Amino acid sequence: MAGSAENVVETGNAAGRAATGRAAARQAVPRVELRSLDTLWFQVAGTLCNLACNHCFISCSPTNHTHEYLSLEEVQRYLDEAVQLGVKEYYFTGGEPFLNPDMEAILEATLKLGPATVLTNGLLLDPERCARLAAIAQASEYSFDLRISIDGYDAEGNDPIRGPGTFDRILEGAQNAQRAGVNPVLTVTEVREENGSRRGREKFMALLRELGIERPRLKILPVFHLGAEAQRSGAYEAWQKLADQDAAGEGWDHLQCSSCRMVTDQGVWVCPILVNEPEGRMGQTLADTLDSFPLEHPACWTCHVHGVSCRT
Repeated sequence: MAGSAENVVETGNAAGRAATGRAAARQAVPRVELRSLDTLWFQVAGTLCNLACNHCFISCSPTNHTHEYLSLEEVQRYLDEAVQLGVKEYYFTGGEPFLNPDMEAILEATLKLGPATVLTNGLLLDPERCARLAAIAQASEYSFDLRISIDGYDAEGNDPIRGPGTFDRILEGAQNAQRAGVNPVLTVTEVREENGSRRGREKFMALLRELGIERPRLKILPVFHLGAEAQRSGAYEAWQKLADQDAAGEGWDHLQCSSCRMVTDQGVWVCPILVNEPEGRMGQTLADTLDSFPLEHPACWTCHVHGVSCRT
């Protein structure tokens, strides 16, 4: 019996050490403080999109109902709270925002409060819609930006990622916006290695000038190995995690999550990247999400290493 007791004690000690080790590991995860809620995002189209790009980090498609549309009434409730919390700018993404029948009304309501940006694939930017967007923008004292996504400076580079024929349709949408008086920002991911190179940037800027855009604007973003992209090129490696020492004594204020939150139909998430990750959900209201957040997801590593900001 004495031997059994010793085994029990040893087993208990081992369990205690394991629990201590797990607790230490949790404590070792760096946390980012929300310094101020400057930027509010809305997953206004949920995960519904008219495309199914094979690098989409949240696998948006015409059949993905993980998140649904936000109505004007839902958005307005968060806008009211945002004003009380001092939010300075607003972003709308999806999915494809212009699938949402309330999108233009939502934009009009938002531009009464602050600058707004819509992230779109450009396929629904017909001349009539662009004229309405321009009129909404001109009626506001705040700025309006339209970010149009594309993944190659020619069809050979873009269409294998976004779908056959999309290159020409995207350019048509960008041109419609320009002609209506809305200068679009071309947003490109580094899904193709050349996209972020000097030559790639020059090619994209030249493409914008060919469209008649005299003041071309370009934003380059890295790919996140989540969703469809994880299936296409592989998921994150085990070593791609942040530790306290990665901040090099400078803290984490360079990360967008130190000043933003993301609204979906299911509550408020920490950022636009983690909306398909359950641990990214922080609460139901903006007030629920003002606490710090653990930087334990590999996508946090991407933001830190590449200096990512989804803001324009």
